[in-house]
Amino acid sequence: MSDRFAVLQLDDLPTRRCSCGTTRRGFIAESDGQASVHLLQVQDAVTHHHRIATEYYIVLAGEGEIELDGVRHPARPMSAFLIKPGCRHRAIGDLTVLLVSLPAADDTDEYFDA
Repeated sequence: MSDRFAVLQLDDLPTRRCSCGTTRRGFIAESDGQASVHLLQVQDAVTHHHRIATEYYIVLAGEGEIELDGVRHPARPMSAFLIKPGCRHRAIGDLTVLLVSLPAADDTDEYFDA
């Protein structure tokens, strides 16, 4: 591993449960927490928001919707969504999403409505 680049195979990373389904998170340590890349499989997503993180969702496969502040938007392969801090969001449907988080994903920056 170089100090100037990092390489990983997202589908080889271990899965973990998250508020949107299951995810494989990469580059958190390698970026010194500045960013992370996730391979997200949507399943039973719960509406939430972040106070710090900005997220980019890029739909790789499947059909469904991305709900942003209560408004549902169609999602299909190559749909992209910019989700800024404070925007309540969730993914709906059978979707595989490439998610980029700036800064890197941090479970303490995840907030749910009562």
